Amino acid sequence: MTDARQARGAVTAIFFLNGILFGAWAARIPAIRDRLALSDGELGLALAFIPIGAIIAMPLAGAIAARAGSRRATRGAFALACTATGVVALAPSLVVLAALAFVLGLGMGSLDVSMNVHGVTVERRYGRPILSSFHAAFSLGGLGGAALGALVAGAGIDVRVHLAVVAVVCGAIGLTWSRRFLPASADASDAQDPIFVRPPRRLWALGALAFACLLIEGASADWSGVYIKDELGTGPGFAALGFTAFSVTMTLGRIFGDRLVTALGSVRLVRLGGGIAAVGFGLALLASSPGAALVGFACLGAGMSSVVPIVFRTAGNVPGIASSIGLSAVSSVGYLGFVAGPPAIGGIAELIGLPNALGLLVVLAAAVSVLASTTGAGAMVRAAGETAEAEPVAA
Repeated sequence: MTDARQARGAVTAIFFLNGILFGAWAARIPAIRDRLALSDGELGLALAFIPIGAIIAMPLAGAIAARAGSRRATRGAFALACTATGVVALAPSLVVLAALAFVLGLGMGSLDVSMNVHGVTVERRYGRPILSSFHAAFSLGGLGGAALGALVAGAGIDVRVHLAVVAVVCGAIGLTWSRRFLPASADASDAQDPIFVRPPRRLWALGALAFACLLIEGASADWSGVYIKDELGTGPGFAALGFTAFSVTMTLGRIFGDRLVTALGSVRLVRLGGGIAAVGFGLALLASSPGAALVGFACLGAGMSSVVPIVFRTAGNVPGIASSIGLSAVSSVGYLGFVAGPPAIGGIAELIGLPNALGLLVVLAAAVSVLASTTGAGAMVRAAGETAEAEPVAA
């Protein structure tokens, strides 16, 4: 158990540091745009290469983690993410920025898969839910990184210096702490085991859950401020509180998520979370007032807070497929929802208006409740490193 406790601390550190990297990068995007004198369209084009890189990296990261073990995969992905974060602001042109954004997406996407795989492996050693605490660490790191980025930007510190220092410090701490990970043998598959397998049907439902939850998160990030400012007639300061309310309740939900799973069970918690999100946000849209909107986005954050950790836990324990492969498949589908959701909301808003378009989030939250049963039996039932026989995909 001592090794498991040390590994838990190391995984928590990697999640937290990954959040800092992401928050720091997100906070300094305007500075990178201004440094290169990019238009909004040019910046959007460059940023589009991040999800492209992430979606390409996720299944590859799953295969690497399955063959080499999540210890090596996570440390390699973390080193890549730190390096990309440290150099992305050095881009001298739009083309180079797009290329470095692609590499950043590769690092972030592969790290998202591999660190969750190692988290699931550590959780099996514990024999009780701890995965939500890792996601809480990421959320706290993201808030800290963004806040620090805002302070640094306000002080006029060059974005190239800021991101380089953050990357070096995070890299040094993370690569040192990650030496406490469980050994590669804890979850590496045998050489003869197939890596590319036909996903079991259950993974499709879990992918749908991840897609819905992360679409809600992406849409809340991109459209909460626009909705509160333009549709409800508030100032930009108040409008920014919409995503703040979402982020705070999501972070709090993840801090207590493991205890809630133990007390209520995965199925009941996901069903309850979907209900809270659907009812709370639906009533807020009907009330159509600034205060109600804040409550509504807070309900979305609280309701969705435990869903992704539960889904990832279940995907990492589906019989018939290696943990890393199951997680990479579900992560890829979920991330697709995160990046595709905001543009979809915008397109629907052009046709029927933003308040009606945001009603899609109510529908998705209700769908989360309906699909809650897929997170039940099967989680945390396999011993560490154990995988059932998988059916290879025909070449």
